[in-house]
Amino acid sequence: MKNIIRHLIAITGVAAIIILSGCTTAPVTGRKQLSLVSSDQTAQLGLTEFDKMKKEQKIDTDPAHNALVQKVGKRIATVAGKDMPNAQWEFVVFDSPEANAFCLPGGKVGVYSGILPITRDEAGLATVLGHEIAHATAKHGDERMSQQMIAQQGQQLLGSAVGEKSQMTQQLVGLAYGATSQVGVMLPFSRKQESEADHIGLIYMARAGYDPQAAIDFWIRFADYSKQNGGGSKFAFLSDHPVDSVRIEQLKQWQPEAKAAFTQGSTH
Repeated sequence: MKNIIRHLIAITGVAAIIILSGCTTAPVTGRKQLSLVSSDQTAQLGLTEFDKMKKEQKIDTDPAHNALVQKVGKRIATVAGKDMPNAQWEFVVFDSPEANAFCLPGGKVGVYSGILPITRDEAGLATVLGHEIAHATAKHGDERMSQQMIAQQGQQLLGSAVGEKSQMTQQLVGLAYGATSQVGVMLPFSRKQESEADHIGLIYMARAGYDPQAAIDFWIRFADYSKQNGGGSKFAFLSDHPVDSVRIEQLKQWQPEAKAAFTQGSTH
């Protein structure tokens, strides 16, 4: 069993080292990343999925909602464009009470109308769109797919190492590997990506002429909304998003950098 554990640690360690070594660089933060997939491929997947969503989900026809999202979205996309020059930007408002938004690889952005009462104004919406667009420019989708590929390869290697053991031993090792890779690698990287999207998005909104202080105000409102609706109760180490208090504190720490970008952007 000790040999199995050593195999487990070694495989998980190798996967973590490969992920951390990276071969591309995220915008703004400069973090090194791993990408084993083609951005063109993931962009095509994003386009296909977005077309499917527009057919299957109800689209919001409120002129005010659409005008607001188009205006803010285009401003953020303009400053983010150099980080994703081949993007096919498209902004669609979906009629749903869900307080959420997303940006698929390739620049396809969806905003659920349920988040608009929380964003309240242009700057609040710029916080959300900056964050979501940052996921795309930082190629977080490519990175997650690459992580999954490594995890699957590790599972296969581990299966070979215990192939002659009893079925119960194989199942226990498989469960242990799944928990280790998910809690030890996948979730922390998901949280890192969310924090990175906060950071990049904050700079994007500042460059687009929106006061970065509005990001803190929005996330305070969102934290209140989340608490009122039963959210925010997960253990931090099992969450794929930073806890609200950590997220807000990080946004405060990045304010000097964002304020400088805001001032510089307003002079042009």
